[in-house]
Amino acid sequence: MNSINVREARPGEAEHIIGFQVEMARETENMVLEHTVVSAGVQAVFADPAKGKYYFAESGNQIAACMLTTYEWSDWRNGTFIWLQSVYVKPEFRGKGVFRSMYRHIKELVSASESLKGIRLYVFHTNENAQAVYRSLEMEDQHYRMFEWVKS
Repeated sequence: MNSINVREARPGEAEHIIGFQVEMARETENMVLEHTVVSAGVQAVFADPAKGKYYFAESGNQIAACMLTTYEWSDWRNGTFIWLQSVYVKPEFRGKGVFRSMYRHIKELVSASESLKGIRLYVFHTNENAQAVYRSLEMEDQHYRMFEWVKS
């Protein structure tokens, strides 16, 4: 496999991101997302960088994976945590270090910054493969549980 290059995604590449997000929801949670809603959500990130950033992992001239990073302020640490969200690696690139390369890229950004304090992510409770990958990167399962209310 070619080496992995991680870079920020560009607004003109939104359709790739939308497709990845629709496929990830179907694959991991058997959920069907509306293309128009996801499209508007992706475009909102590009329109307002405070919402987050998309990253691609490339192998050769192919986009192998996508990830969204968002921000959470921590008053306990007087700094920002980067949340890894909407991670999708194309099936043919899984198990080849693609996510590991993306994680290292973000970890280097955090390590080089005074204001960034760490990396967080959440994972669907039945996604054992992803959890094993995260543990292999020395991420720890924390004692917090996530709760949410979603307007219907």
